[in-house]
Amino acid sequence: MSLWHYPLLFLTGIIAGLVDSMAGGGGIITVPVLLNLGLSVPLALGTNKLQSSFGSTSAAWHYARMGVVKLRDCRLAIALTFFGAAAGAFTVSALDSDFLSRLIPWLLGAILIYTILRPQVGHHDHPPRLRWGTFFTAFGLGLGFYDGFFGPGTGAFWTMSFVAVQGMNFVRATGHTKVVNATSNLASLAVFFFHGSVHLGAGLAMGAGQLVGAKIGAGLVVKKGARFVRPVFLTMVALTLARLIYLEVTGP
Repeated sequence: MSLWHYPLLFLTGIIAGLVDSMAGGGGIITVPVLLNLGLSVPLALGTNKLQSSFGSTSAAWHYARMGVVKLRDCRLAIALTFFGAAAGAFTVSALDSDFLSRLIPWLLGAILIYTILRPQVGHHDHPPRLRWGTFFTAFGLGLGFYDGFFGPGTGAFWTMSFVAVQGMNFVRATGHTKVVNATSNLASLAVFFFHGSVHLGAGLAMGAGQLVGAKIGAGLVVKKGARFVRPVFLTMVALTLARLIYLEVTGP
């Protein structure tokens, strides 16, 4: 990497951290930048996990500090998500991801349509549909594995699961999503480090920007509330869906 790349990476991290802390989807910004700077696909994905770990962990901490999420209530989710993500990252080379690459756009499209057709969804809390232990076991292992194995849209799936299944408003759902996102990012990162697929310089430069963006984004979510989060969430789901369709048509 040239020296001028690092300010660019820092700025990219700020933008991605801002977006990701509010609605997820920062990877559609960071991964193309890393690839365009010449990193191979495995190295770009591993480096992306390093920089996104800074943002998701920082955002989770800010949400916890502002009372949006209680970390002690998420211990089971953290444990199961970590295990699922590590398992997914270790099996990524053994399984075919082509099926997921075709399925995920349909699921994201369903989330987009559901949220548009239900304009009041996520504005207020409602009673949960599942016991928390059951919910965290199913979704922690399932979405944790998915994030470690494939990844795109994980934040949207978590947020909508917290909203539609457990009755959270968008602000609380976003805070809890950052906790489990941070967990799966760190688990996957450990596997990428094990395989030597992380560019430390690029990841740390982006990670520094992520810390700044995540703080700003978390503050905006808490200050503005669910009515602010909803359109940002819809926008990022739509952009993630568009990118996945584009990659499916043209190839990565």
